[in-house]
Amino acid sequence: MTYETLALETPEPHILVVRLNRPASANALNTQMGRDLLACWTALTEDPGDTRCVVFTGAGEKIFCAGGDLKERNGMTDAAWQRQHEIFERSYWALMDCPIPVIAAVNGHAYAGGLEMVLACDFAYGSNAARFALTEVTLGIMPGAGGTQNLPRAVGERRAKEIILTGKPFSAEQAHEWGILNQVLPPEAVFPAAMETARTIAGNAPHSVRQAKKSIHYGLQMDVRTGFRFEIEAYNRLVGTEDRIEGVKSFNEKRKPVFKGR
Repeated sequence: MTYETLALETPEPHILVVRLNRPASANALNTQMGRDLLACWTALTEDPGDTRCVVFTGAGEKIFCAGGDLKERNGMTDAAWQRQHEIFERSYWALMDCPIPVIAAVNGHAYAGGLEMVLACDFAYGSNAARFALTEVTLGIMPGAGGTQNLPRAVGERRAKEIILTGKPFSAEQAHEWGILNQVLPPEAVFPAAMETARTIAGNAPHSVRQAKKSIHYGLQMDVRTGFRFEIEAYNRLVGTEDRIEGVKSFNEKRKPVFKGR
């Protein structure tokens, strides 16, 4: 897969790196990037191939994503704005629906739609030099790519209201304390840490990982009793897999399992 605004690489087996690649524009989200992200996440959903984990990051050393490209949006008609935003909405939904685990390696500042991208990932590691904000209310709009839904699920309703209604930036340490980031690291350590975790995930049984991710994600949208039943449906799909047999066999043979995604 090749894209105009994204750089993709497979640095080692089963791990795909997706990099926002507009460093001269602070990796801002323009229409083409929206199209590219939608196509990328949709392709991984339709056919992940050998990919077992994704590391999602930005080009450059200081900015993950500055949010929507306001230079492109300057003078845009209402109809054009809404058409563009429909592309953005679909790209974020496709990210959240992707069955492959996606780890955000937040190499720098993540503002507005950039922070919403981080929130749409499964979890995130961030640079201690990064700043975060949902600044939309300072521009006459509001978060519209999952921010009002994903942020309170991460930090709680009261904290989310403070962050969104003030539009004020906050530090990586605060993002960690509030539940947005799983780890805060020196800038040079963020990507290697995300890769190490991706390596661990990629070494586990692929179908097990995907079913577990699906159970967590959709189970949280149900009452707990229905969630239990959904979990068992996901669990039972794994019983007949070759990887389940291999997992038990390797345990008894005291060796590392070799999972094939079958």
